Amino acid sequence: MPAVVVISGSPSRTSKTARVADYVADRLAGAGLVTEHLRLRDLPPGPLLAADTSDPDIARAAATLADADGVVLATPTYKAAYSGLLKVFLDLLPQFGLSGKTVLPLATGGSLAHVLALDYGLRPVVQSLAPRHVIQSYFLLERDLQIDADGGLAINPDVEHVFTDIVEEFRHALTTALPYQRTA
Repeated sequence: MPAVVVISGSPSRTSKTARVADYVADRLAGAGLVTEHLRLRDLPPGPLLAADTSDPDIARAAATLADADGVVLATPTYKAAYSGLLKVFLDLLPQFGLSGKTVLPLATGGSLAHVLALDYGLRPVVQSLAPRHVIQSYFLLERDLQIDADGGLAINPDVEHVFTDIVEEFRHALTTALPYQRTA
C-alpha cells in the first residue's frame, strides 16, 4: 500500500494551508493510502535552521519523507514565493531526496498574481531533488477556502471539483507508478 507524506510549510497556527494539507491527507486515506501530515512548524527551529539531521525530530521527519512513495507539498505564498519554512526543510534533504517519488505541489495565496510561484519557484527546487514524477501543481485562492464551525475546511464548490481532480490524478499516478518505484 502506498505511503504518502503531506507536508505543510506554513508557520501559522491558524493556517488554511495546513487545513488544505489535512483535506488532501483525508481524501487520500479515504482512498486506501497510508498518509501522514508533517507540519513543519512543529519541528524544532534551531535544528531545522541548522539542518541538524542528528536531532531526533528532524531525523524522524526526514525518515518519514524517505519512506514515503508520494509527497504532497502544501505551502502558503509569501512575497510571490513558497514559504521559507518549506525551503529550509527541502534544503536539509540529500541531493536525490525525492528520488522515485511522485510529488504534488500545492499553494495557497491571496492573489492570482502569485500563481506562478509554484512553477517558477517551487517546481525547480522539487525537480532538483530527482522525483520520479511531479503532478500538475495547483494554487488555491484564500477567498475560496473557508473554515467551518468545527474547524474543518470548506472549499468553494466552483474550484473544489478541479482540486479534487488534481488530488485524484496524484493518487492515480502514485498507485500506477508504485511497482516501478521500489526497485532499489
